[in-house]
Amino acid sequence: MIRQLSTPATKTLRWRPLFFGIVLAAAFSAAALPAQQPASPPAASPAVQTAQAPAAQTTQASPAQQPATQPAAQTTQAPAAPPAQTPAAQQTGTQAPEPPVDVNAPTVVRLGVNEVNLIFTVTDKHGKYIPNLRQNDFALLDDQKAPTRVNSFHQQINLPLRVGVVIDASTSIRSRFQFEQQSATEFLLQVLKAKSDRAFVMGFDVTPTVTQDWTNNIDALETGVNRMRPGGGTALFDAVYTACRDKLLDVSRGQEPVRKAIVLLSDGDDNQSRVHPDEVIKECERAETIIYAISTNWTPSRGKGDAVLTQMAEETGGQVFFPPSVEEMSSSFQAIEEELRSQYALTYTPADFKYDGAFRTIYLYCNDRRYQVRAKKGYFAPRQ
Repeated sequence: MIRQLSTPATKTLRWRPLFFGIVLAAAFSAAALPAQQPASPPAASPAVQTAQAPAAQTTQASPAQQPATQPAAQTTQAPAAPPAQTPAAQQTGTQAPEPPVDVNAPTVVRLGVNEVNLIFTVTDKHGKYIPNLRQNDFALLDDQKAPTRVNSFHQQINLPLRVGVVIDASTSIRSRFQFEQQSATEFLLQVLKAKSDRAFVMGFDVTPTVTQDWTNNIDALETGVNRMRPGGGTALFDAVYTACRDKLLDVSRGQEPVRKAIVLLSDGDDNQSRVHPDEVIKECERAETIIYAISTNWTPSRGKGDAVLTQMAEETGGQVFFPPSVEEMSSSFQAIEEELRSQYALTYTPADFKYDGAFRTIYLYCNDRRYQVRAKKGYFAPRQ
């Protein structure tokens, strides 16, 4: 299990206080019966008989007691049996969760059933991906509390991909646009491996335009990339917000157990958007989408646009890449493709969960401090 940073005493008490009360009462009654029977069997009061009724199922009374206790046992055993058995069955289910079923079932990503799906990446200080870590190598806090339980944990997951390639087609990138198109097409060819993987292509200048909707047809996606023509201003925030809202948060597609990501090619300079940067990050968090940004700013110094790309990527659990030249852009795409195939996933039940629409922070780290964990910073709880 993931080590819990906080050990609230109420955690275990929150599991069916009634069950523990019944167990303790039955234990004490069973322990008291041998001492009571030889002393004064006929003198047992009706109240004691009623309290001892759950224990009478497993501890048989003597023949002399049966006529006196049978009526009370008949009236108390029938209703008492279900409470004694039901929590025990639930506890058994808790001690033996079903990781393979949870991670593959559609309910894994349904926050409405009080489960959270968390996808993350682990690297060393040089950026090398660290495989083969186990569940107890990590510590997790949700809304500053340890989760009630971890339902599943998987290494190098192969959940289907849902990738949106969002390309800046404004005038500022006209000179290098053709090479960007080639690199994006090569990336899609490499990243869409399984039949269940899907991608869409969106270009933006002043307004975002979907040039190819969800598909795993590489030819169609390549046509969508090549259909773009550079020109106009830059509405970066509007484009990413629209991609999350209309494509990655698309409730009509159902809450699928997938990995969702946006690969964003831009210099980060926005001069036309109506949406603010913090609204974009919140919409990505609602859509549970990771942003991988590739900067097209080839100047030696990092500008304001690079800071914007960095914030968007880090807040959503992704990464930003700064290739030194347009020719090196393909290396950035390869790094993203490698990361998407090197991720971990866990599902858990948060403690004190409320359906209030509030933002709940996530804090996940590796116990071995040589390694760094990249994950989303939190999520929005649903409303009932």
